[in-house]
Amino acid sequence: MRLLILLLPWLELLTLIQLGIETSALTALAYVLFTLLLGFWLLRRQGMDIFQRLRDAQQGAVPGPQLLLDDMAMGLAAVLLMVPGLLSDVAALVVMIGPLRRRLVRWLSGPQAQAYRPEQDSAGPTTLEGEYRRVDE
Repeated sequence: MRLLILLLPWLELLTLIQLGIETSALTALAYVLFTLLLGFWLLRRQGMDIFQRLRDAQQGAVPGPQLLLDDMAMGLAAVLLMVPGLLSDVAALVVMIGPLRRRLVRWLSGPQAQAYRPEQDSAGPTTLEGEYRRVDE
């Protein structure tokens, strides 16, 4: 993980240089400027939405936790768009697309423990037989 964090700026720079080689330096510069402005716009819009939800919460409307997580994810996507480079932009797109983001989170977090619900236990009552002795004596 540390190696990835150390290599990420260099990989971002490499992708931008490659974009400049394949198209032109002006196109690469315009791309960086466009994603920067798009990130600023998205962050500003998302910030206004969060403040509106907080105002609604003060008036009694309770926002769901998933709604707040989606707001935070969009804020992260905006910050990733502001970072110059193609890899961070791809990561921002993954974070921006809700179903893809949720599937990625489920895949990274692994299987979740299910809460026990007695109505799902269709086997009926179970009797455990055995011997016991008190240990606290």
